[in-house]
Amino acid sequence: MKKLINRDKKHLWHPLTQHQTAADPLAIVKAEGALLYDEEGNEYIDGIASWYTTMYGHSNDAIVAAMTKQMQQLDFVMFSGLTHQPAIELSEALMTILPENQAKIFFNDNGSTAVEAAIKMALQYHHNKGEKRDTLIALEGGFHGDTFGAMSASGLSSYNGPFEDFLINVERIPLPTEANVEQVIEHLTTIITDNSCAAFVFEPLVQGAAGMKFHSEKALDALIELCNQHEVICIADEIMTGFGKTGKNFASDYLENRPDIMCLGKALTAGMFPLSITSCTQTIFDAFLSHEVTKGFFHAHTFSAHPLGCAAAIAGIELLNSPEILQRREAIEKAHEQFAMKVKNHPKVKEVRCKGVILALDLDLQMERYGNLRDQLYQFFLNQGVLLRPLGNTIYVLPPYVITDEQLQKVYDSILQSLKMV
Repeated sequence: MKKLINRDKKHLWHPLTQHQTAADPLAIVKAEGALLYDEEGNEYIDGIASWYTTMYGHSNDAIVAAMTKQMQQLDFVMFSGLTHQPAIELSEALMTILPENQAKIFFNDNGSTAVEAAIKMALQYHHNKGEKRDTLIALEGGFHGDTFGAMSASGLSSYNGPFEDFLINVERIPLPTEANVEQVIEHLTTIITDNSCAAFVFEPLVQGAAGMKFHSEKALDALIELCNQHEVICIADEIMTGFGKTGKNFASDYLENRPDIMCLGKALTAGMFPLSITSCTQTIFDAFLSHEVTKGFFHAHTFSAHPLGCAAAIAGIELLNSPEILQRREAIEKAHEQFAMKVKNHPKVKEVRCKGVILALDLDLQMERYGNLRDQLYQFFLNQGVLLRPLGNTIYVLPPYVITDEQLQKVYDSILQSLKMV
């Protein structure tokens, strides 16, 4: 049989890839716990939980069992006009961990579509109330997905460049810190005064694709409070931060002012199934109630509330705050803090920061987001048996909760070795 890579090249188009210059992808044939295995039998530690999804480990027995059982009972049924027990049970389970103001659950199929639905909810919320609000507010450097509404809210030109002329109007504000909060509030006030603002879209506390950039919870709280005063809907994109990664169930749990709408995905189903959720307050939902059919939210995905995805998500929520997973989450957090202290004064390290199970290290040099040096780093880590995916000059670690101490130490060691080559 031909190697997988030879068969791959014949028909496949990979995401985030310039195929003219890119190296061959790595052919993975098996995954278990925190480990990946290629077709040659080589082993790799998944140091980023495959884009922060497989937080309970690859092929988790409990989640596989839940999905297998569900598959034998109800495989799939459309969710328009029908309902089923897995969706109902998942909504009930989510309400036990979501911020207390969240009341309704809308199902989508991935992170981008969760944000897309949230933006459409916000725009139609105002429309249903007789107002036309056509402007979004977003943080500089944010990333919310690759569909058009989500792209509009995103601020990374490396993804959006060819489409800038086709996007929704967005006004951007700097990342809020305790040092600049007064200036950012002044800027936000001007934006709200000069525009018809429908929603403020943000990644709470940590911007993932921007390079794991952190910002102040107190400053973000102040921005949300200002938006609340002007009935600007606040949308928290927790697709990366959700389900324990920042230390609490959700990054929004650090805030006093809760978002009106939340977007959940990735670790929702532990990477086992494409499913996402847009949750909202009762107030948002009530604005769509009317005897006029067109005031309903006429937005749908064929695979909404897929029973297998719901089963995976329910099993994941059961694991999230189990004693075993909580112990590992705390151990990873402490290990990150110790490694940060060890490496923070390294001459090639500009900054190192950690929150929950997220560790980010900025190299003290200029690098293109997708350039030769970044690609060399990526390949270096693979050669060390570690899957890390640098974001420009930022190396980050966001491992599965089940990673062992020894595996995590190997990840740290590979980073220390990489500093010798840059």
